[in-house]
Amino acid sequence: MNDNEYMRRVHAMEGRLYRIAQAMLWREADSLDAVQEAVFRGWLKKDSLQDGERLEPWLMRILVNQCRDMLRRRRREPAALLAEAGGEDRLCEDLQLRLALKKLPEKYRLPLVLHHMEGYKVSEVAELLRIPKGLVNSRLHQARKTLRDLLDGGENR
Repeated sequence: MNDNEYMRRVHAMEGRLYRIAQAMLWREADSLDAVQEAVFRGWLKKDSLQDGERLEPWLMRILVNQCRDMLRRRRREPAALLAEAGGEDRLCEDLQLRLALKKLPEKYRLPLVLHHMEGYKVSEVAELLRIPKGLVNSRLHQARKTLRDLLDGGENR
């Protein structure tokens, strides 16, 4: 895949990349940094991608790993914990839903966002997260149940 083709295809999915990063990181600046770094890392390794049709899941996996790395680094920064509550969020306009999503552990939140908000099939979510399809279904079920409880006020974490 040449540089122009890579950039054209990345540009077509940049909104989706940003929303995934936003769902994981919650801070706009971190989300933008993660997307930029994932796109750059993908560009450096684009020649190793054998099947050009697989670019999107491959790049999403790079992004998810980049976000996880950023979260690990953030946990080591005490000042970052204080700023965690702030930041803009364009993923959900409803504040109550945003807060409920934020309370979900990442292992439930990420499959939920990928499947229900970004429209990926369960099999695609499994491939992106490198977990079995059955586990994705289980996590989706638990995420919906927990989210429903949080929105109904039945569970306060």
